[in-house]
Amino acid sequence: MKKLGVAVIGTGFWGKNHARVYKELEETELLAVCDIDAGRAKAVAQQFGVKHYSKPSQMLKNKEIDAVSICTWSTVLAKEALRALDAGKHVLVEKPMAANTKQAEKLVQIAEKERLHLSVGFLMRFIPGLQHIKGAAAKKTIGELVCATAKRVSQWPERIGDVGVVKDTAIHDIDVVAYLFSEEPVAIYAKTGNMMNRKFEDYAQIMLTFEEGKTAFIESNWLTPYKTRTLEVTGSAAIMKLDYITQELTVETEKETVQPRYPIKEPLKLELQHFANCILKKEKPLITGTDGVKALRIAEAALRSSVTGKAIKLK
Repeated sequence: MKKLGVAVIGTGFWGKNHARVYKELEETELLAVCDIDAGRAKAVAQQFGVKHYSKPSQMLKNKEIDAVSICTWSTVLAKEALRALDAGKHVLVEKPMAANTKQAEKLVQIAEKERLHLSVGFLMRFIPGLQHIKGAAAKKTIGELVCATAKRVSQWPERIGDVGVVKDTAIHDIDVVAYLFSEEPVAIYAKTGNMMNRKFEDYAQIMLTFEEGKTAFIESNWLTPYKTRTLEVTGSAAIMKLDYITQELTVETEKETVQPRYPIKEPLKLELQHFANCILKKEKPLITGTDGVKALRIAEAALRSSVTGKAIKLK
């Protein structure tokens, strides 16, 4: 089978993980890495036995590279993704995809025009437990969906410097809820703030309302002394609880509480394997650029709601 030639732009903590997984997958051949920090790029390149660059424009001239992961700081994601698309490369851009929806929409337009695959790094969708919940919701084995509650809290990550907690972490749960409910919210109300004198918000509570009375509550912060990543989905016939960290899933009904067994897998490996197969085998994408635009639009609405103190209605 032909392998997909891939490269990674941005070799920080998460970009290095992308490089590692691409090196491990049978579907991909890691050819190069790039970082504005030439020393870091060289170190990662030497670890995986590939070429290193400090300028993306030079790396993208390599015709053997078919696809690129963009793992830079949030505010330059769109710039680097656009550069890669213009060079004819398929792109997986990490969340939040762009600095604003206008930039994100442009990426979608260019990808469609050039017939290139564009995906966004919403890793949670690839956790087996979440797919289990999605299937149960679709088949209504938990009854009618009523509410979803997500909690994503931890200490402040030193790697963050250009966005707040809403676009960095809460956006994962924004995407998950829209994915589970198979629709976008009609209104958003949020409270965000800054308790540690940082440039951006370090805590957020977000309420999303959907058609037919469904609601979702998202709590996210960089203030809690230990990491928690949980999702609770309430249906009329059952409640499903997922711990993203342990991948443990619990299903509670009127009569019993059970814990379904399924293989624990690395979500990033599943995500990048799927990305490669969308290109190599034309698999139907689980995540599209449009999904990224939608999540970013909701995140921006949450920030506006916090500033105005009012609910923001979405068209």
